[in-house]
Amino acid sequence: MEEGFDSEKYLEFISKEIKLRAKGFKRFYLEVGGKLIFDGHASRVLPGYNPKNKLHLLSSFRNLGIIYCINANDLESKKKLTKKKVNYVSQIKKELEEFSSKGFHLETVVITRFKEGKKYKKVKKFLKYLKKKKIDSKVFREWDNYSEETKFALESFKDNGYIYLKKRLIVLTGPAGNSGKMAVALSQLYHEIKNGKKVKYAKLETFPVWDLPLKHPINLAYEAATADLGDKNMLDKLHLKAHKIKATSYNRDLNNFKILRRVTSKRNPFGYKSTTDMGISGIKLSITNEKICEASALKEIINRYEWYKEEVKKGREDRKTIERMRQIARKAE
Repeated sequence: MEEGFDSEKYLEFISKEIKLRAKGFKRFYLEVGGKLIFDGHASRVLPGYNPKNKLHLLSSFRNLGIIYCINANDLESKKKLTKKKVNYVSQIKKELEEFSSKGFHLETVVITRFKEGKKYKKVKKFLKYLKKKKIDSKVFREWDNYSEETKFALESFKDNGYIYLKKRLIVLTGPAGNSGKMAVALSQLYHEIKNGKKVKYAKLETFPVWDLPLKHPINLAYEAATADLGDKNMLDKLHLKAHKIKATSYNRDLNNFKILRRVTSKRNPFGYKSTTDMGISGIKLSITNEKICEASALKEIINRYEWYKEEVKKGREDRKTIERMRQIARKAE
């Protein structure tokens, strides 16, 4: 297949940017968007993107610890992460083993969005597995109206408490989207800042690509990949106001930036004037043939549509996801 993306250029840019942002801080929280171990979506949409790019990147850093976040509701579901016959729990175990084999320090596993009163049989079973493997674990419960009212987010951070960490560079990752990575990062920032610690946060964001239009096929492919979550690409109005540049973001990150402001008690936390500012991308910069990537992105949208339809038939996906995919497909026409 003809390539349209330069992975070496991408990794060089990202590595420099992470080091630049982390400089001078006692602890640096880096949320990793998308799959960390093997990003199949990125490699399909951007031919030439090595699906193990993020793994190679992190292997070059010392004093690195990982917080692995898992959505309790996903753990209970019949959800599958790939077309392969590997269930959600098996995939998670495989990723945790991969961290161990690569010599990464796993700080803790956080089960997020835990609701009081639910039985959570699979969650309890998985927690026993972690204990047997001598892997530290935490449970963060879900608060109603967390993303709508920042005061509820702050209350949740107080409730969940602080995770004591050993390493300076903390990578937050998980098996899939909506795993609660940023909520955990914000919670940690809340406690660290409250205790007078000099810390910083940034997000390694693969998609959506901020400097490509909202309806660009690559960004629509992101919407297709997260159709089950209801993610929507949106204009970052704060970025436009601050920098006079149009930037593509999405609903959940735009909400989380509001919470970041409250956590830090600053209008421009860490010097970030917008949601886009807190992200580290380098994707557009590394695209060598946009037409090739556009064609691959359109193909990915079609394939996602078909996959979701099969998942609905098997009872593993909601029908409203299909309606969401129809909307995305119409925008891609």
